[in-house]
Amino acid sequence: MDRVFPVYTQTNNCHDCFKCLRQCPVKAIRLEEGHARVLPELCVSCGLCVEVCPAKAKCIRDDRSRVEGLLASGRTVVVSLAPSWVGEFPDLPAGSLVAALEALGFAGVGETALGAQEVSASTARLLQDAPPGLYLSTACPASVEYVEKYLPDLVGSLTPLPSPLRAHAGLLREALGAETAVVFVGPCVAKKREADRWPREVEASLTFDDLYRWLEERGLDPWSLPPTGRFLLREAEEGALYPVEGGMTETLRAQGGLERVRFATVSGLEALRISLQGLDPGSLDVPCFLECLACPGGCVNGPGSRATTPVLWRRAQVEGHAQVPEAPIRRLPTLELHQAYVSCPEDVEEPGEEAIRLALRQVGKVSREDELNCGGCGYDTCRAFARALVLGRAEPSMCVSHMRNQAQRKANALLRCMPSGVVIVDRDLNIVECNEHFAVLFGEDALLAYRACEGLKGARLDRIVPFPDLFLATLETGEDLHLDLLRHKDQLFDLTLFPIDPGQTVGGVVMDVTHREIKREQIAQRAEEVIRRNLSTVQEIACRLGEHMAETEMLLRSIAEGYADPRTREGGADRP
Repeated sequence: MDRVFPVYTQTNNCHDCFKCLRQCPVKAIRLEEGHARVLPELCVSCGLCVEVCPAKAKCIRDDRSRVEGLLASGRTVVVSLAPSWVGEFPDLPAGSLVAALEALGFAGVGETALGAQEVSASTARLLQDAPPGLYLSTACPASVEYVEKYLPDLVGSLTPLPSPLRAHAGLLREALGAETAVVFVGPCVAKKREADRWPREVEASLTFDDLYRWLEERGLDPWSLPPTGRFLLREAEEGALYPVEGGMTETLRAQGGLERVRFATVSGLEALRISLQGLDPGSLDVPCFLECLACPGGCVNGPGSRATTPVLWRRAQVEGHAQVPEAPIRRLPTLELHQAYVSCPEDVEEPGEEAIRLALRQVGKVSREDELNCGGCGYDTCRAFARALVLGRAEPSMCVSHMRNQAQRKANALLRCMPSGVVIVDRDLNIVECNEHFAVLFGEDALLAYRACEGLKGARLDRIVPFPDLFLATLETGEDLHLDLLRHKDQLFDLTLFPIDPGQTVGGVVMDVTHREIKREQIAQRAEEVIRRNLSTVQEIACRLGEHMAETEMLLRSIAEGYADPRTREGGADRP
């Protein structure tokens, strides 16, 4: 488990459902022993895996311990508050939220939107005289990292400007001192990654969820606090629109003088890929500015939010809070902003065709027709999955069709080899599957039907088996049933019934034990006859043996009497 990176996996909670992999736009997931782990070198910290994980195994790093360390250090620590807070804390006055953050120990709270206005001013100046081409916004750190890693040919189209957060951090340090520590609070996971990349500008980042837990632990309820707090520096205006889809574009248009620039907005990394993949910036005849947002709908839909209100409602709250000038206003940057971006694509040796083919054979895909590209494994194509297998990021068991076919082959082999009849029926007593031995047990007609339709799929059990009521009983009770001598006419059956899906499916194993029982009876009869004969012989021997003993006794008595004293033969006493 990598707790250093902003997104990590609690492996004990991971249930190998692969949902995170299916939803991850960059497939930054490695499957190891059934557990899905985040690959930091591939991840862009969009946080989508956290949102979709049904077991809550994907987690966002909590930086509260670092923030508490900053507060205890004696430095001036201030908050850069994301403008999406108005949708996160409904009907909460700004002063009350500021008061709550100050109660946690912060020296003050400023609006990140002020940095957004600085970025808009610098972007407008850049676009005013820009040559034709593509210009990508850099306000969203997840989108920036996506371009750097996965669209490296377009890195040159990124506007050479930092994010609104870093611009706001510059404003705060300029006003409060160079040693001021800045902590971001908002709905974004990628801001934690941004703090990791530029720690001298942003010391730490908390999500709204982190903030909620902290307030709850401290027993602070922002709605119960008087609105005594004030934002640092000043209140933001049109910059507060940045968290919504198209918000940055609207702030740029509010500058005026950009009529020759074409604007577009894309939210969601998959939509960004579709929009930009294969695009040649040199083919554009005018400056085209693309507002790039990783989260569908914008930052108001960030993964670090706890809000349960609809995204549209949160958007309305943000738009209602923003103070957009009625007339175009040309803002001049107060900071000299610049940031160079470099491509950093994945540095791996791409598997060759032979390695891909061997990996495909592992999952039973020998021909092109076998490559279903169903996406069940989480990858778009079977070849992409094979690549992941070669790179050690996937396991063969992730291929749904392969595992299903493998399980079916094993089941079929087991059914064929079993010397007993096996049948599976549904709740309506329709046969789901059976083997040939089962059909053989119930006559020629059943066997002919089996050969016409292997497995007797869909056939009525009560038309084949004389005891369907026992199957119904197992369906109703959900308990195993075993009868070792079930008689039907001249046949004897050994029957075992067991629920597979209680109340829905039941399985049965049937053996014809008629011949076995006949043999057993024959053996028993022969044994009885032998015993009877032996007993007669023993009795005869005993009788004769008794006669011989009587004769022997008489002989011995006569001999004894011959040798006895004459005086004792009669009367048994001596005479004088």
